[in-house]
Amino acid sequence: MNALRVPSPVPAAAKAATTNDGFTALDACHRETLAMLDELSALVAKVESEGADAASRASAAKIASYFAIVPRQHHEDEERHVFPPLATGGDPETVQAVLRLQQDHDWLEEDWFELAPHVQAIATGILSCDIDVLREGVAVLSALYRDHMELEESLLYPQARAQMPAAQRREMGREMAARRRAGRPARRARGG
Repeated sequence: MNALRVPSPVPAAAKAATTNDGFTALDACHRETLAMLDELSALVAKVESEGADAASRASAAKIASYFAIVPRQHHEDEERHVFPPLATGGDPETVQAVLRLQQDHDWLEEDWFELAPHVQAIATGILSCDIDVLREGVAVLSALYRDHMELEESLLYPQARAQMPAAQRREMGREMAARRRAGRPARRARGG
């Protein structure tokens, strides 16, 4: 069966980055990621109880496309704009939080790489995924994302916003949007 072609996601976060400050885009991306995690959990439950139908395959393709692109871009945004000034700010609690969140980025990507083949299998209609591995992996990924976002939103984002003038936050949003626009032709050329 041919793989479903799903357009590359153009998340609201990318749209927010063009019109608002970068933190608006980062916050929007967190909301989108939470929604995609919920959709991923629902997909696993549906496939486990009913099998994969056309709607499940489409959902799996959308989820796979999202997690292959958007979180990596989001993490790059944070590591370019949010983390550096906080990591050198001198507050030991903040520095430790930055180091932990940077490590989380690596763990989140690794967790997704382990889940991606299972989600792709559902998307293509090749139900060769191990549903137990998928269910457990989704639970781990979801818990790590939720904990990660909570730390960012409760500690780092407020500090970074307070330190960054409005003009710099807007410039951050423009830079983030420009990087996404620059990446689109390359993804289309690869068929993504």
